[in-house]
Amino acid sequence: MRIYYNLDDFTPVKNAVVTSGTFDGVHVGHQKILSRLHEIADKNNGETVVITFWPHPRLVLNPEADIKLLNTFEEKAELLKEQGIHHLLRIPFTKEFSQLSSADFITKILVNTIGTKKLVIGYDHHFGKNREGSFEQLKLNGPQYGFEVEEIPRQDVDHMAVSSTNIRKAIETADPETATHLLGRPYSLSGMVIKGEKIGRSIGYPTANLEIDSAHKLIPADGIYAVTVHYEHAQYGGMLYIGNRPTVEGQKKNIEVNIFDFKKDIYGESLVVKVHQFIRGDHKFNSLEELTLQIKKDEEQSKEALRNL
Repeated sequence: MRIYYNLDDFTPVKNAVVTSGTFDGVHVGHQKILSRLHEIADKNNGETVVITFWPHPRLVLNPEADIKLLNTFEEKAELLKEQGIHHLLRIPFTKEFSQLSSADFITKILVNTIGTKKLVIGYDHHFGKNREGSFEQLKLNGPQYGFEVEEIPRQDVDHMAVSSTNIRKAIETADPETATHLLGRPYSLSGMVIKGEKIGRSIGYPTANLEIDSAHKLIPADGIYAVTVHYEHAQYGGMLYIGNRPTVEGQKKNIEVNIFDFKKDIYGESLVVKVHQFIRGDHKFNSLEELTLQIKKDEEQSKEALRNL
């Protein structure tokens, strides 16, 4: 998959089959659109193109809302690559760009930059200044610009009750199973392993402390989770802790994972942690000994959860 970071980098491609959107999460609803993109491209000897926007438009237009995202751009790009997309065009989203009219979006981007032959969009898709552009407008104007438009019917995705908002809600309320169902895969966190205070090591449960590489990445609710950890093309079981470590009077949020049957020194390395099941909430214990006994139970429960995947 080729990635283009602005409009000037892109040159029109043969029989471009295009879709446009933020694609936060690349969830099963998005996958329906991407699958249809491939069907059309294969039938017409074409190439698939995804237009996305970064930063997320709501971060620019409503920064005080402090929206959290399901993916960093790098995670989103990797997911789109896994879906077999040929071209990913990342358009820098600014307040100036938000004033682009729907007519200009069609002519300047879809026609002149990409050379669109077929545009596939989700139902109720809007674009351009004040979201003025619509499927009806695209369908009306498409023929004069040389492309066709197809809308994924509402009933094709509505029965799944899928949306990025619903997925965020599931993650924020410690419901990773629902998030997995809506995403079509477990929710994941990626980051670099940094040095911690080594409290886990002192009680027999060493952890890799993760530094998440985006302030806007959505972090699951505090607690313990059964997870799989992906490192250097290998997968390990583990248990993830998110919280302020109240038993030792912690002052900041920690994201740390105990990796089962793992001995390597991985400071400075990158990990991907996939969240499968919520084990329990975060609690303050009366002593480290009491905490250690509970962590042993968490380990047993996490291993059982992973066996049942």
